[in-house]
Amino acid sequence: MRLLAGAQHGSYAALESEENSNLLGDDNDNHSHDEDPAVNVDVDDEATPAPDIQPGVQSIEAVTVAWTATALLFAYIMIWLIYFVEGMLSATTGILTPYVTSAFAMHSFTPTVGILSSVIGGVTNLTLAKILDVFGRPQGYLFCIVLATVGLAMMAACSSVQAYAAAQVFQTVGNNGILYSLTVFVADTSSLRNRGLMQAIVSSPNLITCWLAGPISSGFLNGPGWRCAFGMFTILVPAITLPLFQLLLHNYLKAKNMGLIVQSKGENESDRTALQSFLHYSRQFDAIGLILLSTGVAIFLLPFNLYALQGWNSPRVVAMLVVGITLIISFVVWEGYYASITFVPYSILLDRTVLGACILSATLFISFWCWNSFFSSYLQVVNDLSVENASNVVQSYTVCSVVSAIAVGSLIHYTGRFKPVCLYLGIPLSILGSGLMMYYCKIDGSVGYIIMCQLFISIAAGTIMVCDEVAILAAASHQHVAVCIAVLGMFGNIGGAIGLTVASAIWQSVFPRKLMDYIPADELPNLPKIYANISTQLSYPVGSATRLGIQHAYRDAQMSMLAVGTAVWIAGFVGVTIWRDINVIGIKQNKGHVW
Repeated sequence: MRLLAGAQHGSYAALESEENSNLLGDDNDNHSHDEDPAVNVDVDDEATPAPDIQPGVQSIEAVTVAWTATALLFAYIMIWLIYFVEGMLSATTGILTPYVTSAFAMHSFTPTVGILSSVIGGVTNLTLAKILDVFGRPQGYLFCIVLATVGLAMMAACSSVQAYAAAQVFQTVGNNGILYSLTVFVADTSSLRNRGLMQAIVSSPNLITCWLAGPISSGFLNGPGWRCAFGMFTILVPAITLPLFQLLLHNYLKAKNMGLIVQSKGENESDRTALQSFLHYSRQFDAIGLILLSTGVAIFLLPFNLYALQGWNSPRVVAMLVVGITLIISFVVWEGYYASITFVPYSILLDRTVLGACILSATLFISFWCWNSFFSSYLQVVNDLSVENASNVVQSYTVCSVVSAIAVGSLIHYTGRFKPVCLYLGIPLSILGSGLMMYYCKIDGSVGYIIMCQLFISIAAGTIMVCDEVAILAAASHQHVAVCIAVLGMFGNIGGAIGLTVASAIWQSVFPRKLMDYIPADELPNLPKIYANISTQLSYPVGSATRLGIQHAYRDAQMSMLAVGTAVWIAGFVGVTIWRDINVIGIKQNKGHVW
């Protein structure tokens, strides 16, 4: 779910409007939009880096001092367009994947092709965070563009399902990394007061792209084919992403020529041997901590992704869980007692606001995937909606969550408070929406009531996503922005894996058993087909005894999934309760010219 990752979420005409300049304007501590920071900034005060800040963070702070309001506005326009293309790509890939596997006569392999990319994509942002901090924002961003382009080209040219799965790893890591880099960039170039609002605005293309994926996919499938679709994105992704890289690089060189980027003593690469360079960057990256955390999370996530295929009976699955947890604990110990340059400062690991934000992120994704995993199928089988109408109901979640995020971002701008908004609006609406949906999951229930519940849940999701990101960034300094966002995303991936596993476990346990109870005896020989195939389920006429039995089984399974999705918000409530009630108005994290 990229409401969030990725998503996880407006026009820029508002930025050019005088009456709206107050809404997006800088705090009193920042520069006005009419000033050219290259002229008006006190370089010595603004650009002198703290000794413990890593080079990539120093560079972006120098860039924000050097560039103009026009450059910043152009950057945000480019970010909006990149989100637009990435949203189309993500949704289109999801639709085309079953047709790719079918082309190689391996349709049953469809769920497994995304497992490896899902697990790897869940942890690579941790490494990317250090690339952005050590080498620089432009360099890490370009690295992701290259990976995404190579992956898309491989997908267009793949000759087997295995090759497609491998290509999807590159594509997923690259495109997830692009979106992650943009999230970090927004945090670099916006005040804490405006951060939630700016992130919601640049994510607003989801309001449009969620409706385009179907027609785009159909057009290619009925025309030149899925290979041409991936070929189009192979050209489109670098074409739309590289201008932003050029802008960042241009302003980096500008800042360097202005003397804003000062190389620290002993940092001359040419003076080091290969071994010294390796040891230097291993220390800068906190390589041991990064390996422990990334490997631990990957091994921990893999059993959840494989649950539907293997179950929990395999000793190998249990062993992976144990090893994963052990490595994650080892990471915490390493960061606290042994790391000279920490991946995540131990004080941040122990901060109650950071901990609460991570708990809330995991809770949001657990709850979402619990009730949403079979929601589209439920709408088709129980409420007798067409595929298109069911898709429209599902997409309403995306639309409302984006609109809600923009509204909540504006509210935080004016009030400076995020904890009360999340505690008294986001959490209660989540519980109300999923709780009411349990009540309205009836065979003869109106789909209108389900849509109403969906609106409650989506408004809550937009609220929670904005508040959660602002919370974790408010608890950290600018030099830890990239890492904090990566850690928050990691907990979202863990929550998503748990939610999918819970939904799968409930489905496998409840649905076939209830089918046996509800469908007529003469249909029991067809139970395996009914269980495994939605087309078979839909083939029985509405009102027939078998269709009624299938609908009752769906209702019971969906009720169980909703019950878990509702109950888990107890953890989310606790997570928000332990936040510090920080007022973000007046807090200055960023140097230079920011929104």
